[in-house]
Amino acid sequence: MSNFQNLKYKFNKFSAFEKIIAINIVVFITGQLIKVFGRTSNGLSYLSLPSDFFQFLWKPWTLITYGFTHYSFFHILFNLLILYYISRMLLNLFRPKMALNIYFLGIIIGGLAFLFVYNVLPSNLLISTSGVVGASAGIRALMIFLGVYMAQTEVRIFTFNIKLKYIAIALIVMDVLGLFGLNQGGNVAHLGGAVLGYFYAIKLKDGKDIGLGFERIMDTVVSWFKPKSNLKTVHRTSKKKSYAGKTKEEFHTFNDQKKVDLILDKISKSGYESLTAEEKEFLFRSGKN
Repeated sequence: MSNFQNLKYKFNKFSAFEKIIAINIVVFITGQLIKVFGRTSNGLSYLSLPSDFFQFLWKPWTLITYGFTHYSFFHILFNLLILYYISRMLLNLFRPKMALNIYFLGIIIGGLAFLFVYNVLPSNLLISTSGVVGASAGIRALMIFLGVYMAQTEVRIFTFNIKLKYIAIALIVMDVLGLFGLNQGGNVAHLGGAVLGYFYAIKLKDGKDIGLGFERIMDTVVSWFKPKSNLKTVHRTSKKKSYAGKTKEEFHTFNDQKKVDLILDKISKSGYESLTAEEKEFLFRSGKN
């Protein structure tokens, strides 16, 4: 196996967010090489999201690519370490595609918030900037989503535990205060991502995944680049309804605690939204007892 094939094989084994992290690293290294050998101060300006709306119209791809672009080593290091840690938690609890929906919608909404503020508000209220870069808006969306959807869940930070809701609150406070600092544009994008994460969590609690439309669009785009196959897939349907991976008869042979364990195991593998209405109702009734 050639080195290229070996790298391709390893890349394909990565999780979705590990691939995103790898792409961020490649883009950063490429930018540094362009900066050194091209003798330019900024090798990735064509990927950054410009503050001027008319410049953006000439570079619409930057609404996505800015989220893969970093200029500073410590900026990318901090962002990717957080993304790696938080993505592992998300992928253990939710569908990978749903986690990606939150991340990319956070980047998009964060970018739109940046464009809106810098093209609508009076310039005397703004700190001048040529554009914005970084994955922070998507990461904010993920963190605020967890802080709202799993507010009481505790995570270990150094030597103490802290609830996710307090981390989310602290991040919002930092970003609001950051509006008065030098990275004003970046903090506007952070808050845009945070708003997306908040509403995603609120709607998901009500049983509605607001990212499904975006997911269908992305699936369609991805399908354009997949090789066509002449083989037809035959799907065999089963008339028996499944309860947490068991038949209805098997499921009802277990005691209540075992039923809850089976449903929680299903959530850990496929996410809460994979539950049937009956499973959600049973889990809800068990939680009230």
